[in-house]
Amino acid sequence: MKAARLYSFTDIRIEDIPVPDVGPRDALVKTKACGICSGDVMPWYIEKKAPLVIGHEPSGEIVALGSDIQKSRFKIGDRVFMHHHAPCMRCRCCERGDHVQCDTWRSTKISPGGVSEYILVPETNLFNDTFGIPDTVSFEDGSLIEPAACVLKSLKRSRLKKGDTVLVIGLGVMGQLHVLLAKEFGAARVIGADMVSFRIKKALEFGADHAIDVSKSELAAELSKMTGGRMADVVIVGPNSAAAMKQGIASAAAGGTVVLFTPAKPDEVLSFDPNDFYFRDITLTASYSCGPDDTKEALGFIERKIVSSEKLVTHRFKIEDAAEAYRLTVEARDSLKCLVVFE
Repeated sequence: MKAARLYSFTDIRIEDIPVPDVGPRDALVKTKACGICSGDVMPWYIEKKAPLVIGHEPSGEIVALGSDIQKSRFKIGDRVFMHHHAPCMRCRCCERGDHVQCDTWRSTKISPGGVSEYILVPETNLFNDTFGIPDTVSFEDGSLIEPAACVLKSLKRSRLKKGDTVLVIGLGVMGQLHVLLAKEFGAARVIGADMVSFRIKKALEFGADHAIDVSKSELAAELSKMTGGRMADVVIVGPNSAAAMKQGIASAAAGGTVVLFTPAKPDEVLSFDPNDFYFRDITLTASYSCGPDDTKEALGFIERKIVSSEKLVTHRFKIEDAAEAYRLTVEARDSLKCLVVFE
């Protein structure tokens, strides 16, 4: 089978590799679609894992099942979403709902990766965060379950209350998902911020009430004008930089919450005035990935077409052109979601 393997940030090769062997409690999935994650185009983050087969947002069809699960809830021909990590569901972290802190979650994976013609789904992933997608949900829509789930977790962590003003800094596909879903959580007003006109226009199309072009205006000053000095009750910081995080804190209303949705670059330090932070009573929280409760909830929003490939997917590629899909995602200009699609 073909797979797209990354050796370095600028070196992705299409290789012929063996189809994985199916263990007694595994499943083999024929890949139908896989997104390129914006998190995977951070050089420091992805290259430490190299060489690896890229992609962790797949959907597909089960084509083989291990001998011990023939009579389980899965069957050959099922259309499925499968998460690349899955928790044990038994440890203290899982009991608390902190699935991403589970040792099993961090050690599990699909093999060899999402941008490959077939994917082996091991037992833990299969039983703890793989589920069928209905016929009304396309495979392209199914590939959006994982990114939508990450955004749902972020909005839960934000403590968003009905009537809140939400600022989304960074309007790539994950920022756009925040725009699409924030009002489902009760936001009264959603404001986007970016420097790319294509993405600013998309955010307004998707329901943002206002958008700030940070290439032309200073973010906090413009936000203050828009809100009568109140600022934003919830701030989602998408860019992977301490500077953007600092802007996010400056943009928060008294009593507000700032969500760090992406890690900063290595060796960056986030500094702020602790007294200003204290007396404004700001909550600073992180939101890393997602768990099984989030993925199942995400499917519901996709079934309702609040999130859809029709809205978000701007470019589609065959596996042979996976490097171009990756390059376009890196460029972060006139694109949102790039998908690798399989026949």
